Amino acid sequence: MTEAVEWPLAYGPLFEATATDPPSGVLLYGPPGTGKTLLARALAGESEVNFIHVAGPELLDRYVGESEKAVRDVFDRARQAAPAIVFFDEIDAIARERGTSGDSDAAERVVSQLLTELDGLAENPNLVVLAATNRRDVLDPALLRPGRFESHVEVPDPDAEARRAILNVHSGDKPLAEGVDIDALAAGTEGYSGAGLEALVREASMRAIREFATDLGPEEASERADEIRIEPTHFEAARETVDRMNG
Repeated sequence: MTEAVEWPLAYGPLFEATATDPPSGVLLYGPPGTGKTLLARALAGESEVNFIHVAGPELLDRYVGESEKAVRDVFDRARQAAPAIVFFDEIDAIARERGTSGDSDAAERVVSQLLTELDGLAENPNLVVLAATNRRDVLDPALLRPGRFESHVEVPDPDAEARRAILNVHSGDKPLAEGVDIDALAAGTEGYSGAGLEALVREASMRAIREFATDLGPEEASERADEIRIEPTHFEAARETVDRMNG
């Protein structure tokens, strides 16, 4: 990701000196809730460039019949704001394989416009395009060819080390009881996405609040708020709730 996104923006002269065209587009793919959007925002922050976030479904809903014009406008705005990163979130909403949807005529025009814009990126090395999808298999194959979204980066569910880091981020400022073992939580939440881990910590916090408020009542609970603790039992109950939500 660093080489594909940050280097073209930071080391333009090196690419020019070696007559090398940087990747024009990078596709982030993986299960829902794994942090693809956060990763794109983090890259923009590290690169210190403008970040243009385009939600695929909103693009179609807002510009019914003019979606291809909306795509063109996005790239025009990005060129004016360059150096910039354009991020198409849920790109599968606007770039499904042509000929496979009921509104294929509109979909084909959008995909064609997107291909045209991607093909012109070589002329503007200060512009990088990222896209994210949970369904790489439904995207139009023409988008995934070299010169377009040629770099594919999988963003999988976090491993144990990543889960520990995510749990620490979401629980770092919370009043955890001494018995709460983040390492054990990380080890026991295999298959959880980043969003699922955030939901786990939030649900445990809500259970602690509910129990504290019920036991003491509104007035006393507010006065003794600094005494509240999130216990291991709250996390255990929260896991059951989150597991049911995830099926």
